[in-house]
Amino acid sequence: MAQAEFRFYAELNDFLPEARRYVPFVHHFHARASVKDMIESLGVPHTEIDLILVNGESVDFSYIVQDGDHISVYPVFESFDITPVLRVRPRPLREPRFVLDTHLGKLAAYLRMMGFDALYRNDYEDAELACISRDERRTLLTRDRGLLKRSMVTHGYCVRSTHPRQQIIEVLRRFDLLRMVEPFKRCIRCNGPLEPVDKMAIADRLPPRTRRYYDTFRICRDCGQIYWRGSHYERMQRFIAGVLAEAEITRPE
Repeated sequence: MAQAEFRFYAELNDFLPEARRYVPFVHHFHARASVKDMIESLGVPHTEIDLILVNGESVDFSYIVQDGDHISVYPVFESFDITPVLRVRPRPLREPRFVLDTHLGKLAAYLRMMGFDALYRNDYEDAELACISRDERRTLLTRDRGLLKRSMVTHGYCVRSTHPRQQIIEVLRRFDLLRMVEPFKRCIRCNGPLEPVDKMAIADRLPPRTRRYYDTFRICRDCGQIYWRGSHYERMQRFIAGVLAEAEITRPE
């Protein structure tokens, strides 16, 4: 039986059983397989990987694992440049645009609140999510590891946290978005862009107290939802400030 030694680094160990985390381990195999297929069979989605070294040499996902190989697998690098070394994933998407699975509705709302393009429906099927990610060049956010193993998904991330507040902090840090936050740029309900609207044009749609005390409004270009700076706006401002402060404090050096 053939065997290869694997070693996974940093957060990739989140996907491994306890005994295989942060240590080299031997994997036995019979059939001929690509390094991508073998890594995913061990539990790590290909979208989480940025660099693979086999016997000290960089390889891509199509490399066929050989008996006796020593394989080191690294996650996305953010703190230093490895462009001289082959990366296994496509280049990062220039504009952060996301599509989220059905279990991440609150995270989608938080991303929209902070100004990021985040597609979400509670009835997306897995195949539809994968197609949207590929066709619209959106990063797929999910907690489903199997979904990220679909070959058509090139940009994706497995959200570790189960709590929405920690999820938005995690995503902001993971994709280095802290300097790109533009609050209240998108509709929280449908993801459409917001634009200023004259009060007189929407006066008949406003509650009496809102019509009396507020003069500045924005409207969603897609669904027509109206926004103004009421008490909800102040609560969201406090939430955003707290999230950004926590994300900055916990940011790795």
